Amino acid sequence: MRHCHMRLWGPWLRMGETVRPLVVALVVGLSRRQIGEDTPWLAKLAAEGFAAPIDPVMPAVTCSVQSTYLTGKLPSEHGIVGNGWYWRDRGEVNLWRQSNALVQGPKVWHAAKALDPSFTCAKLFWWFNMFAEVDWSVTPRPAYLADGRKVPDIYTEPPELRCELNDKLGPFPLFKFWGPATSIESSRWITSAAAEVIHAKSPSLTLVYLPHLDYDHQRYGPDHPESRRSLREVDAQVGHLAEAADAQGAELLVLSEYGIEPVDSPIHINRALREGGYLRPWLNLDAWELLEPAACRAFAVADHQLAHVYVHDSKDVNAVKALLEALDGVDRVYDAENKAEIGLDHPRSGELIAIAAPGHWFTYYYWLDDRLAPDFARTVEIHKKPGYDPCELFLDPRKPLAKGKIAWSLARKLLGFRYLMDVIPLDASLVKGSHGRAPSSPEHGAVLIGPKSAERERFAATEIHDLILSRLQRDG
Repeated sequence: MRHCHMRLWGPWLRMGETVRPLVVALVVGLSRRQIGEDTPWLAKLAAEGFAAPIDPVMPAVTCSVQSTYLTGKLPSEHGIVGNGWYWRDRGEVNLWRQSNALVQGPKVWHAAKALDPSFTCAKLFWWFNMFAEVDWSVTPRPAYLADGRKVPDIYTEPPELRCELNDKLGPFPLFKFWGPATSIESSRWITSAAAEVIHAKSPSLTLVYLPHLDYDHQRYGPDHPESRRSLREVDAQVGHLAEAADAQGAELLVLSEYGIEPVDSPIHINRALREGGYLRPWLNLDAWELLEPAACRAFAVADHQLAHVYVHDSKDVNAVKALLEALDGVDRVYDAENKAEIGLDHPRSGELIAIAAPGHWFTYYYWLDDRLAPDFARTVEIHKKPGYDPCELFLDPRKPLAKGKIAWSLARKLLGFRYLMDVIPLDASLVKGSHGRAPSSPEHGAVLIGPKSAERERFAATEIHDLILSRLQRDG
């Protein structure tokens, strides 16, 4: 799985040479097999240029893959071992942090700036966006008010860009970006924001993130009619970006982080560790159970089809590994001797790393009785849950009045009252698509669409950094 970082394109951008503008669109969840009649814009770009598979990063999840693309390094070097991990010194699990300083090592914009001081970069909704050393950045940053309300907002650099975009586009539709109400509306807003930045600022490099396809693929599975509709919707946004890039005289690269595979079998890895005597929850207020990681002999940070398993006492590692290997749906368990094979030999990684078998994925659930699930388990709460929860894309089907409750809660919010939007199901069988493991074939994994002059049969994920640099060079 480990790839050499090789410079395969030339000639290189030379010191002081003027760059050619480049737009890089990240269409999350897109695979090469999906490019066809449902994607006329993507099909056109592929026909005029090429479409090639990108070898997977482990784990094949947003934060890890994006960090590899932008650094040219594997997680063992840049440190982004998943969408989140266990902070041993704090005794906490955190997912979806935003500081760019968490990505260890220089990024592609540092290399480009060193070669051409006039180089500029816009980073639009790619992760680890905050405090990145780019010229323009935009990322979701809701305001969490003291009365419990979460108000949609964005973080931008420079700060005045926030006002410019809000004035032109209206507020960012945060609740259409993630959650049961997610829709093309958020990706449409991102596309419009990118077009505004390209037109007004003319960056040398514009990085754009389009997440919509990923979410519907997880809800319905990649081959469901609703997922095909989402393909058509996100393809139209690629078309708008292509037009904006063309108006700037910029080249367009389209790539994805991973493909989505159908799943039907959740693995409750933390429940298995609990039943094995390794995980001990804390009863809070005699009402629900909380996971206190530092109090557990072993626990898992579940992240789609990969789980980092943290084992506090080295004497327990072999026994925990045997327990996991015997767990139905677990394909393989890596330890200190072989984590380097998948590029995850980093201090942030778990002592053990479990990979799900095809058709399976890991939940974060650790309670054995749903009545003891914490209050945030039934809400959209990406920062409190000690693992990724795709059930946040659904309304609880056992609550037929859930939409009415949402409307009532929103009305109370507008009046300044506290509210609990506890409408998320605890039924992991609802999830129909996942990712994180290596794809079953290159056609089902990440894809790169680019111009003929950059064509190759396949790309290592670590080569995207150098490809971006090479496409910035001036013609001739």
